[in-house]
Amino acid sequence: MSERGTHMTAMTQPVDVPENRPSLWNRFLKARGPVYCVLAVIGVVWIFPFVWMALGSVKTQREILAIPPKLLPEHATLENFTKWFQELNFGSYFSNSLIVAVITVLGNIVFCSMVGYALAKMKFAGKNIVFGAVMVTLMVPSVATFVPLFVVVSNMGLSNTYAALILPFLTQPIGVFLMRQFIAGIPDALMEAARIDGAGELRIFFQIILPQCGPAMATLAILTFLSSWNNFLWPLVAAQTDDMYTLPVALSLYSTGQNATNYSVLLAGAVLIITPILLLFVFLQRYFIQGVAMTGIK
Repeated sequence: MSERGTHMTAMTQPVDVPENRPSLWNRFLKARGPVYCVLAVIGVVWIFPFVWMALGSVKTQREILAIPPKLLPEHATLENFTKWFQELNFGSYFSNSLIVAVITVLGNIVFCSMVGYALAKMKFAGKNIVFGAVMVTLMVPSVATFVPLFVVVSNMGLSNTYAALILPFLTQPIGVFLMRQFIAGIPDALMEAARIDGAGELRIFFQIILPQCGPAMATLAILTFLSSWNNFLWPLVAAQTDDMYTLPVALSLYSTGQNATNYSVLLAGAVLIITPILLLFVFLQRYFIQGVAMTGIK
């Protein structure tokens, strides 16, 4: 009984708290508080244009041009989106962009993986020269090859076709580099074991290499889809009729009137264009980050 009483007395005695304990603000400053504040400001600056675009898509032209400008719409309307779906043949432009982007992505995944596999795991004369040529093409601006590419497409009679929009971008140097870096990290023992069992190079590629390249292929798919979906200059030249226009071309042509730019229609079209890209990244972001980390892209 005495031991219990002594224990209860010890528990009820006040505990001395040091008076020089740092305040919450000082602990915040000594920690990573300033870094988080800077990142928060950068995040707000980065996100604000997208918020303005989304809110502007439901504003009228008068509200967008009002001075001083207002962030929130006074009379939200979906008329801008209705114009795209009813008057501007959005379905045709969307299908054109989707067909071009999907085929371009599939082509890059297959062909860039094949070239990357050859450069990473196969031994042949001039391999380093070929890889060096691929790296050199990464430094050549696309504008430098624009005119020769257009001449080749025109001489082949492919103007104003899906082939003209797809074939020039079916294999990209950045895709070859990305896949080569990733495949180089796959153990050679897997391929040697497959060769001992009698597997050929194609079987090794499709049944052993490709199943392990999920993160790299997801990264390549996002980068290629983003590049193809937002491509404006080449489709503007290669697509010569309304039925072959892609979304960026249609957005540029139909948001500009004879006397002024219809900013409300322009912002609504921008929302429609950027939505598929955001959805794609949301579903593949885990693989995208993993692929970037494992392929050495900085």
